[in-house]
Amino acid sequence: MTLLHDLPNIDPDRLHAIDMEALVGPGASRHAPRILMLYGSLRERSFSRLVSEEAGRLLIWLGCEVRTFDPTGLPLPDAEDASHPKVAELRELAEWSEGMVWCSPERHGAMTGIMKAQIDWIPLTLGAVRPTQGKTLAVMQVCGGSQSFNSVNQLRVLGRWMRMLTIPNQSSVPKAFMEFDENDRMKPSPFYDRIVDVMEELVKFTWLVRDRNTALTDRYSERKESADALSNRVNQRAI
Repeated sequence: MTLLHDLPNIDPDRLHAIDMEALVGPGASRHAPRILMLYGSLRERSFSRLVSEEAGRLLIWLGCEVRTFDPTGLPLPDAEDASHPKVAELRELAEWSEGMVWCSPERHGAMTGIMKAQIDWIPLTLGAVRPTQGKTLAVMQVCGGSQSFNSVNQLRVLGRWMRMLTIPNQSSVPKAFMEFDENDRMKPSPFYDRIVDVMEELVKFTWLVRDRNTALTDRYSERKESADALSNRVNQRAI
């Protein structure tokens, strides 16, 4: 459990617990929202990982269960079978989660290959089940130089493609190497405050939609198909 003393940049009079009763109706699930963190760098001092860790601490304080996938050892997409241990781990976490946070560095004006590989290994379907459909998503990026939004814009496209509900707010941290102290904790700044905003919004949206995602993603065209026909269409060998 993350306590406020582990969130040194927070004004305790201004960070409020999420009022889930204002967001959900009678009979709704009351278990902690399950959030998966993905970051896009293998560097020993990875700023996308450090930002994810700061976000994870906030999510835990806001009442979530948080798990982080370490991409070290994940093979390139299609280089191994889906039974590879790292691929299986990632897919199990994707199924477990009710929301996700994706945080990528910007490299050559785009998200990193490591970030894209993780998303590519999460299948659009497992049989006729879409493991990401209707789940919430928050997108963030870190920059080595001036502030940019190239990576978060690309992550939004991918979130839509994975049929996720991407929240409106987002975070982009410029000159990330200047935003962390010698203990790898983020310094107080408007960039940190934006991450707080994004995590609050993600938790609220997750409470709102997680029990309703089946209804929200129900489609006329897919009701016309049987589960077997849908599975055969989306899992064509030629794709």
